[in-house]
Amino acid sequence: MGNMAHCRFENTYGDLQDCLDELRDQGSVSNTEDECNDYDKKYVRSLIELCKEVVEEFGDELDD
Repeated sequence: MGNMAHCRFENTYGDLQDCLDELRDQGSVSNTEDECNDYDKKYVRSLIELCKEVVEEFGDELDD
C-alpha cells in the first residue's frame, strides 16, 4: 500500500534510512543486491538513481 499524502515524506524517510543502513552494512551495492530477494534486487540501483535525481533537481534548495 502506498503512503498517505499527509505523511508520505515521514514514512519514506524511515524506509530510505533503512535502505541506507542496509547498504552500509553490506558495504557495497553489489553485496546488497546479492543479499536481496529477486523481487527487491532490481530496485537497489533504481533507488540510488532516484536519490541522485532528487539531489540534482532539489539539492541546491538546501542551501537556503
